[in-house]
Parts: sequence; C-alpha cells; structure tokens
Amino acid sequence: MDEQEILDRLSGIEDPALGDDIVSLGLINDVRIDDGTVTIDLALGAPYSPAETALAGSVRDALSETGLEIELSASVDTGLASDEQILPDVENIIAVASGKGGVGKSTVAVNLAAGLSAMGARVGLFDADVYGPNVPRMVEAGGRPKATKEETIIPPEKHGMKLMSMDFLLGEDDPVIWRGPMVHKVLTQLWEDVEWGALDYMVVDLPPGTGDTQLTLLQSVPVSGAVIVTTPQEVALDDARKGLQMFGEHETPVLGIVENMSGFVCPDCGGEHDIFGSGGGEAFAEEVDMPFLGRLPLDPAVREGGDTGRPIVLEDDGGTADSFREFAETTTDMQGIVKRRMASDAGR
Repeated sequence: MDEQEILDRLSGIEDPALGDDIVSLGLINDVRIDDGTVTIDLALGAPYSPAETALAGSVRDALSETGLEIELSASVDTGLASDEQILPDVENIIAVASGKGGVGKSTVAVNLAAGLSAMGARVGLFDADVYGPNVPRMVEAGGRPKATKEETIIPPEKHGMKLMSMDFLLGEDDPVIWRGPMVHKVLTQLWEDVEWGALDYMVVDLPPGTGDTQLTLLQSVPVSGAVIVTTPQEVALDDARKGLQMFGEHETPVLGIVENMSGFVCPDCGGEHDIFGSGGGEAFAEEVDMPFLGRLPLDPAVREGGDTGRPIVLEDDGGTADSFREFAETTTDMQGIVKRRMASDAGR
C-alpha cells in the first residue's frame, strides 16, 4: 500500500463544518509509510475538540482494514517562525470579552478554562483585568508566584490550570491607578516573563469594554479566537456589538457569542424566570452571523462556586454544570473550525 492509496481512503472522510473531504481541503499535512506503520499528520488545531476527535477517529476507521499500525499527529502552520512569536508553545489563545461589566465575564472565563482542563487539555488562565482582578479568588489560588534565577515567573497552579493575575502582584485591597503606557508595559512583561510552558489553550479574561488592555493584547499576541459574553437584555447587547466591532477591526476571529444569566430556575418552586429577558444573545448571534455558543443559567451554585474557589463546571450536578461543559466543548469545536479553515486556505 502506498501514499496515494492512503489518500484515496481518506478522501471519503468529510469535514461537516467545511463541507468537503479532508484531502480536498488540504487537511492532510503529511503521510509516511514505514515498516508496517502509517504516520499521518492532520491539520487539526483544537486539542480535545469533540468534532476534531471525531475526525481523527474517522481517519482511524478508514484505515482500519489496511493492516497497518496507525499513528496520528496534529499541527497547523501559523506562518510565523517560533522566534517571531511571543508565546510559541501556546497553541490557542482565547480572549473572553464583554462590552460592559456585570455580565459575568470572569465567571465565564474561569469556567471555560476549568472546563478545558477537565477535558484533559493543558491550560493557562491569564487574568488581564488589571483594574478588577478576580480570578485568584474564583479558583481559590492563595499562593504567590515564584521566581527563577533568571528572574522569570513560575505561575501558581490550581484545578490543573497555570494562573497569572495582577492580583498576585499587588497588596491586598490595593487599587490599580495606571495609565495606558504602564498597562501595556506590565501586561507585555507578564506574557513574556512567565514560564507558561507548553499549553493547548490560554484563556485570557479581559476587562470589560474596549480600552488599553484589549488593544495591548490584540497588538502583542496572536489571539486565535474571541468569545463575546452578553446577557439577554438589550443594554448588554448594545455593548456586545462594540466588542465585536473591536475584534473585527483587528481581524481577530470571533468564535461566537455566549448568553450568560440566561434564565433563573427557582430552587423552591422549580419555575424558570427570565430575569434579564430571553433569547437576546442567540438573536444577536444570528443578526451578526456569528456562532451561538450556548446559554448559561443564572444559578446560585455558579456564585457559590466563584466565592469558594471551585468553578461550577467541575461539579457533577447534571444541570448548570452541563451547560458550562457544553459551552467549553462548543468553543473548542469553533476554534477547530477556525484553525482548519486557515490551514485549508493556506494549502490552496
């Protein structure tokens, strides 16, 4: 069996998101046959994405009757040399943003990162909300970062995530009163001087709005995708449009819109109440032709998880926790689509 016969078999596998077979799309980087083993490198870029895991499974199934041992790897060429990248060992950088405060953005970011870690991914969580850093409390990370002899920072770890936050570097209750240039300098140093290691995903919790921190991020690091957090109400949706426009102006892929505080289920009567309205996030996603990443309920257990340092996504309650897990999975699927489309376009 030669390389062409392998490719012929793989040409029967369709990527449902991109609408063609994986060979025609250019999603096969390399095929090598050696001593009874076929080694295939696939252009897949979202580790633990259910959709990409299924594609890899289809490759194995298509070759199962060849009698060959099958070894699969995955890589997407970013077009940048490793010495040109600030974070060369971080495969995906996902920014979690909102147009306004009070929509639960940090809660969404923390649960996204914890959910990815629970799926098996190597995860970093960067709290870039310099004026209101809350991540350490929300994951109960009491330890301070340590420094190496080279004066780089070793990030604390909790729930399988490497963490960095301005809160680690400030005195308790100290306010942050900084102008734009200082914000830029500090954030750049944290990205460059932290020993992040190899990560599948870095989740960045941005401050609300479209200010200096967001601009620094988009100008400094290769953000692979953004998640826009909103609540169903029109006031939040108006501001979400501004965040969406910001990412568009910097040609940053937006993975989709997530609707937080979508509905409150009364623990006493069991009735559901749309405190902030209903369906606004999904309607907004449809209006701007963006993927809808899901609805996250308004649940006291989410607040309790944030206060006690154990994100709700790590619980096994079969309800709200499942909503956050499904959101994390959908987000990885959308990141995979962005990466595969990029690889396909580059190969054509």
